[in-house]
Amino acid sequence: MGSSAVAAIEMTAASSWWDDVNASAVWQDRIFHALAALYGVVAAVAVVQLVRIQLRVPEFGWTTQKVFHFLNFLVNGVRCLVFVFRRDIQKLSPEIVQHILLDMPSLAFFTTYALLVLFWAEIYYQARAVSTDGLRPSFFTINGVVYAVQIAMWLILWWKPIPVVVILSKMFFAGVSLFAALGFLLYGGRLFLMLQRFPVESKGRRKKLQEVGYVTTICFLCFLVRCIMMCFDAFDQAADLDVLDHPILNFIYYLLVEILPSSLVLFILRKLPPKRGITQYHPIR
Repeated sequence: MGSSAVAAIEMTAASSWWDDVNASAVWQDRIFHALAALYGVVAAVAVVQLVRIQLRVPEFGWTTQKVFHFLNFLVNGVRCLVFVFRRDIQKLSPEIVQHILLDMPSLAFFTTYALLVLFWAEIYYQARAVSTDGLRPSFFTINGVVYAVQIAMWLILWWKPIPVVVILSKMFFAGVSLFAALGFLLYGGRLFLMLQRFPVESKGRRKKLQEVGYVTTICFLCFLVRCIMMCFDAFDQAADLDVLDHPILNFIYYLLVEILPSSLVLFILRKLPPKRGITQYHPIR
């Protein structure tokens, strides 16, 4: 038997295995429950870290670091519940409810990591003695526009389900993900280059440099992969993430764009703030 024939048989077997798992209700439930368990673990880690930070610096109120961990807990906790009840969610009517439950955590994920970009931008501009007064209004404005556009698309789908609006919704979120990826590249890159210029003997320079470099790379790739996948999802039914019979694709997608990045970032940013004497842990206003 020739090598091409062997390769064809192996590809057929792999395809058959993939199709069998996708078509199996038992495997669908197992994979979705595995995702729920992973999200639950990440949510637990985030809330434990939030409690540790609160016990360490209760006098600072809701700092950027605390809000970041709280949003991580919220996003991963909601995702956990969604995948626990994934089969029931697929039966909900009207269909727009399904879109909201599946897409809202993605929007909250964007907000969570946009907050990290904001934090880095503030550090960067403060170090260069540039005013940061416009950063927080810009952050809230950008998030407000993103949520408003997405809600408008949901309302249109509720009023009259139009396939082109579903495609536009997915492409919109692909654009939002690309915007987030570029935000990390811009401000993470700027902060990384600025830290590189600090004297070698600067206390904590090496660790902070690694922290910024790792988180920038992870988050840039995470949002870039999400952007690419949402483009495929919009135009290729075989890449549809909002159906029950694509559990393997769901597992790979959510593992790469949410679970793994969140876990790595929470691990890298695990260091607790000092009890007093640092000005960058200020309340969200």
